[in-house]
Amino acid sequence: MTERITINNLRIARCLHDLVADEIAPGTGINPDDFWHSFAAIVHELGPINQALLEKRNTLQASLDAWHRNQPGYIHDATAYQQFLTDIGYLLPEGPAFKINTRQVDPEIATLAGPQLVVPVNNARYALNAVNARWGSLYDALYGTDMIPDSGDYRKTSEYNPHRGKRVVALAATFLDKAVPLINGSHADVAGFALQSERGRQQLCVTLSNGNETYLKNPEQFVGYLATAQLDSVLLRNNGLHIEIQLDPEHPIGRAHAAGIKDVVLESAITTIQDCEDSVAAVDAADKTVVYRNWLGLMTGDLQDSFEKNGRQITRRMHDDRRYTAPNGSTLTLPGRSLMLVRNVGLHMLTDAVTTGDGQPIYEGLLDGMITSLIALHDLRDNNTYRNSKTGSIYIVKPKLHGPEEVKFIDEFFSHIETALHLEHNTLKMGIMDEERRTTLNLKECIRAARERVIFINTGFLDRTGDEIHTSMEAGPMLRKADLKTARWITAYENWNVDIGLECGLRGKAQIGKGMWAMPDRMAEMVETKIAHPQAGANCAWVPSPTAATLHAMHYHQVNVQQRQAEIAMRPRASLPDLLAIPLLPDPESLPADIVQQELDNNIQGILGYVVHWINQGVGCSKVTDINNIGLMEDRATLRISSQHLANWLYHGICSREQVISTFKRMAEIVDHQNAGNPAYLPLTTHQASSAYQAALELVFQGQILPNGYTEPVLHARRREFKQLGE
Repeated sequence: MTERITINNLRIARCLHDLVADEIAPGTGINPDDFWHSFAAIVHELGPINQALLEKRNTLQASLDAWHRNQPGYIHDATAYQQFLTDIGYLLPEGPAFKINTRQVDPEIATLAGPQLVVPVNNARYALNAVNARWGSLYDALYGTDMIPDSGDYRKTSEYNPHRGKRVVALAATFLDKAVPLINGSHADVAGFALQSERGRQQLCVTLSNGNETYLKNPEQFVGYLATAQLDSVLLRNNGLHIEIQLDPEHPIGRAHAAGIKDVVLESAITTIQDCEDSVAAVDAADKTVVYRNWLGLMTGDLQDSFEKNGRQITRRMHDDRRYTAPNGSTLTLPGRSLMLVRNVGLHMLTDAVTTGDGQPIYEGLLDGMITSLIALHDLRDNNTYRNSKTGSIYIVKPKLHGPEEVKFIDEFFSHIETALHLEHNTLKMGIMDEERRTTLNLKECIRAARERVIFINTGFLDRTGDEIHTSMEAGPMLRKADLKTARWITAYENWNVDIGLECGLRGKAQIGKGMWAMPDRMAEMVETKIAHPQAGANCAWVPSPTAATLHAMHYHQVNVQQRQAEIAMRPRASLPDLLAIPLLPDPESLPADIVQQELDNNIQGILGYVVHWINQGVGCSKVTDINNIGLMEDRATLRISSQHLANWLYHGICSREQVISTFKRMAEIVDHQNAGNPAYLPLTTHQASSAYQAALELVFQGQILPNGYTEPVLHARRREFKQLGE
């Protein structure tokens, strides 16, 4: 039994109570008992409203289910459907034009465009990797990935391969030619860099291999340098992002370059979302304590993690800021770390880390908001080694909100936190994740509801598709999962998000984001295709690793997102009828049996591969090898779409219960084989009565009735079961 401390009708797990009293509250100016008294009042006042909002979700879903059941076959009158959605309050009237009025926003969010990392905050090593990914080696990113084929002369070997290294240098020079071009010649022909003093300022002079001197085509791109006995590095800037050319003719890499270039370092992950939600498995007070303690370490700058790598003990800490000499002789200081946002859980989550006096769990989102904000006071009070927000803001991303009423609820909740923590109004800023259908359709009114706080909107294909399937479960069987990505509604959704964001004045004030690249081993493909995100007007997009952030950063040198947003703002808004087009199979009865089985194999293998790590090891985000042996980053969003897709096909008779169970058994063997090298892995084929295997079955067979198709009720119950069995 969990030991608890009772304060003002709240029963708080001792580990969490002590964390607040002994580690979080000191230095914030907030008395721990006062904190819990204030939180008790918030739970008492807002808990019932939270519950009512969830009940409204269920009421609307029941109306949708009944309407679809009454339609003839798969043919729907689009006009009648839109009117029905309006009649039941699902689709709301749109108010007059407005612009957001969010103030005190850091430039990393307001004006800079670049990659964004999302990382589970309960993993200290990953959290530190992410916050330190503000700068990344382009040479390392090119050398270590499939950006260069691993074959022939370019093969990756145990020792440094100079042929592969030469190709890295050539690719980096091509990038520099596009981002920071010279008046004459190419960066591939650079033989030396020198500083020339002119009118009290230094300018960059470049010597080419033919002996000629040249300069940057745009001299203003030279913004700093480092020099000791010689010129050590050159700092350039393009589209607001920095590029550092590092020089050392004695370095093994620099020795092979005519100009002594040892590396090209890019400003990469401008912002990082430290995640308490989809990528985290936190099911009890002990888990939540780890989540909050790591967020505290990030806010104070004290977080560190020690581990062994290549036979050496390494301790990872947060990076210092970077200091250069500006061309006018002054000191230029640049952040050494990403600006951090924190993602709290959604409205539907409950936790017994804190309960009411009669033992009922409280809404976890209330606990997350209150404690992560208290922790962030260390940043606002300068109780830290490294400052996060230089404008005095706290950035909280709120996922899985359904419509403007729920956004307004969070706005009011944030006001309550500000009162409890003695903060100025609107200190807490809100990121609205556009990943639920009712939010998409009413996005303008959602933004209006938080118009003084909003700093972020984004699209998330996976959760949004999961909700699309569940919302229209009764309408008919959905397209194959891969075909959902090219369905009529998805293009409208991606464009609609940008269109509405620009209409509401987010340009220059907030982020408009796009979703994750899920294949961390396929960087060449990412570099080829993910440029579409900044071209679509997104000033941030999610990447799965620091290496991916460095490679994706190249896209923001190729695309001036501010200019692109100005161009997009002139186009007509995306079509609402397209957005409402339900992605149904056109002729489900003609679907070949082998195609159905392929879909089952793909979905079930992915579900098992993810769930077994979640339940048995508490890993909320992992690289799961798919049926084609491609490593995919999986979290609860990917699980939601896979389980909902199977539940939909099962409900409409595309597949049978027996076929699904048979596929589960067969895919368990494949997943076991893929994890054979993991000593902590518990084989599914010998543990088919296990918590993990049963969780996977429940997600499919109960998928139709799970609220909004969310996976958390099953995952949390089965993870707790597994932990209890191990105690």
